[in-house]
Amino acid sequence: MEYVLSVLLFTLLGVTYVLGYDFVKQRSAEHLPHFCLAMTVIRLILASTLAGIIIFFKENREETITFAIIYLIMYMVTMVVTLKLRH
Repeated sequence: MEYVLSVLLFTLLGVTYVLGYDFVKQRSAEHLPHFCLAMTVIRLILASTLAGIIIFFKENREETITFAIIYLIMYMVTMVVTLKLRH
């Protein structure tokens, strides 16, 4: 369940970043640095909150460590993919 939520969150954040980047670039390209910074903060807060909630409610230590490692890998992959698509 937690992996499905994680994949959905990162997919949503990636699609939002790509579509938002295109929208801001077409409307006012001088605001792209502000958009990128805002999306980075939003992505970090949402990802940290979801990870914290899931880790808090997990009871098994090994499952928690495995989830944290997979979650960090998904976070890094999302960052790399969105940056490669738009920069």
